[in-house]
Amino acid sequence: MRARILPLTAQHEEICVINKVGSPSVPRWLVTGAGGRVGRMLWRHWQEDPPGAELLRQTRNSENATESDLFWAPLTQPLPTTAGKIDCLIAYAGITPAYGADLGLNADLAEATLAAAFEAGIGRVLLTSSSAVYGAPTGNAPLREDDKPNPVNDYGRSKLVMEEICAPWRARGMDICCLRIGNVAGADVLLLNGMAADKPLFIDRFDDGGGPLRSYIGPATLARITASLAAHPGFLPSHLNISAPVPVAMADLASAAGFAWTWQEAPATAHQRITLDLSRLEALYSFAPADSDPREIIDQCTRLRDPQ
Repeated sequence: MRARILPLTAQHEEICVINKVGSPSVPRWLVTGAGGRVGRMLWRHWQEDPPGAELLRQTRNSENATESDLFWAPLTQPLPTTAGKIDCLIAYAGITPAYGADLGLNADLAEATLAAAFEAGIGRVLLTSSSAVYGAPTGNAPLREDDKPNPVNDYGRSKLVMEEICAPWRARGMDICCLRIGNVAGADVLLLNGMAADKPLFIDRFDDGGGPLRSYIGPATLARITASLAAHPGFLPSHLNISAPVPVAMADLASAAGFAWTWQEAPATAHQRITLDLSRLEALYSFAPADSDPREIIDQCTRLRDPQ
């Protein structure tokens, strides 16, 4: 399914500008994908530490909906008029390989979401992409938003197509920021494998004796960044790398989680260092030193992940 792109009207343009600069009243944010693995952790954090906005959670289950929920299936329904005025749509809904669904739906979902936001006069959309759009690095330099994407798997390719869909909507006045998120603790392969008691945990060791270095982020830090971007007073960059600013050794993360793990020799195809350049994000958000600490990342994951 492809959503219909509509011409920009004067009314839509005016609403976009009003929402973009903010309202003197408490802002209202609509969050999609709050039922996913990452979305659930972010929602728990926002319940513990409200972000200074009224949050409306999209759900596809009308039976369990609460006062803070909006029943809406973006692929098959228009945004209900009962949603009221929305200042920012935080779109964490998406298809990952773990679900086994058609990854091509990421593009359909993005287009339907953007069309709905445009129709409702929502000036800002935070659209969750992935660092997977970059593919494998050619060297050790951190990946920058200006680097040419070169995804190596279907998931990365689906996210890149999703990003490309945004261009005509931006041309109609919408402020759309694609969040190229790195590894989120509690939704990543390392920690999920480590929590599986029936599987041994192996970490690659390279020629220098060290293991992989990756860009990670704790779910509470991700929730704070997301809220900060939603409330930002001016236009956001079209793309933003999202992680904690200092890369994390996966061995340190596994040790901080208390996992019993073992080295294994890294295959020739493995990459020791895959990290993100955060300078664009750091111009918009002030990190705390602890945000890159493996113990803090694990503590956030432990507090906010699904009960075991």
